[in-house]
Amino acid sequence: MKILAIGKNYINQGEDKNAGKTGSPIIFSKSQTSLVTGNQDVAFPDFTNDLRYEAELVIKIGKSGRRISESEAISYIDAIGIGIDFTAKDIFDQSREGKGPWDLGKGFDGAAPVSAFIPVSAFPDLNNINFDLKINEELKQTGNTSLMIYSFEEIIAFISKFMTLETGDLIFTGTPAKGTGQIHKGDKLAAGIEGGESLLFRMI
Repeated sequence: MKILAIGKNYINQGEDKNAGKTGSPIIFSKSQTSLVTGNQDVAFPDFTNDLRYEAELVIKIGKSGRRISESEAISYIDAIGIGIDFTAKDIFDQSREGKGPWDLGKGFDGAAPVSAFIPVSAFPDLNNINFDLKINEELKQTGNTSLMIYSFEEIIAFISKFMTLETGDLIFTGTPAKGTGQIHKGDKLAAGIEGGESLLFRMI
């Protein structure tokens, strides 16, 4: 199973999404040990002093494919969930300064908590899905897929040019353009889709 993620994929309301569209979305990966499921609490990593959160919709691939066309891409999505893309920003920044990989700042153990998944058939319009994140019961992020620079279809088609997407692969599809910030030990996170709260955990 692969865990892939898209960087800088949302605009703010009223902005032109085509202005940031280069045809090559930012792609990075997370390790399998970064995945946390079942609403388990997440251990705050002891190697960072600056942990950041990003709430993102996560698509789950339902069948294997390579060189998938945009017109066929939706048929490869099995289900949709919500997750948190955690970044150890101090580690991440050190790596970027040396033009190094993002792995240590993005792919550490516990860096990808994900909710249970909802069948894609439950969503009548994939370009109009609302999601949000609350921390300690305070609303921090809201998003809607209409504000994505690269749609689900475009993401799947682009990635599959380079690598085979396999059953069970997960793709974090980007976080809203505003609202990200620091997370601290003891914080309680609640993320959901269309008003529900399907991802609930505490930093310990």
